[in-house]
Amino acid sequence: MIQKKICMLGTFAVGKTSLVRRFVESIYSDAYQTTVGVKIDKKVVKVGEQEMMLLLWDIQGEDSVQDLRRSYLRGTAGYLLVADGTRRDTLYRTRAIQTLVQETVGSAPFLLLINKSDLTEEWSLEKDEIEEIKSQGWQVIRTSAKTGLGVEEAFLTLSQKMLGT
Repeated sequence: MIQKKICMLGTFAVGKTSLVRRFVESIYSDAYQTTVGVKIDKKVVKVGEQEMMLLLWDIQGEDSVQDLRRSYLRGTAGYLLVADGTRRDTLYRTRAIQTLVQETVGSAPFLLLINKSDLTEEWSLEKDEIEEIKSQGWQVIRTSAKTGLGVEEAFLTLSQKMLGT
């Protein structure tokens, strides 16, 4: 069985930990949990006929991209950038994070997850902002750790990209 390391990246409180818990344990909690450093989870997925062990590195959110520890990125096969649809600034910070990751690990597959789709009425993002990012070649998936919307799809899509399928 092959193993692939996936990093969960984004600023504070965008839902990285909640997305991992929803994917790995199928649970959600409203209690906010701050990640200190990195928390690593595992889950086996099947992509076609290939079984793959995903090593999910839930990396603490940083207000400044300069604070992201580059050592956590080593060995990354792919990553999920997470933005909070209710906080516009988190979307723009994902661009800086993506640039840093690309400088550190090169061209690895990634997706942008716009989380908290269960709170769409509170979103501060406009449709044209999301379309502009898509036009730059970024694949965007709307997710909700609370309802589970798009969570499985996001991890499986990234797994397929990492296998080149």
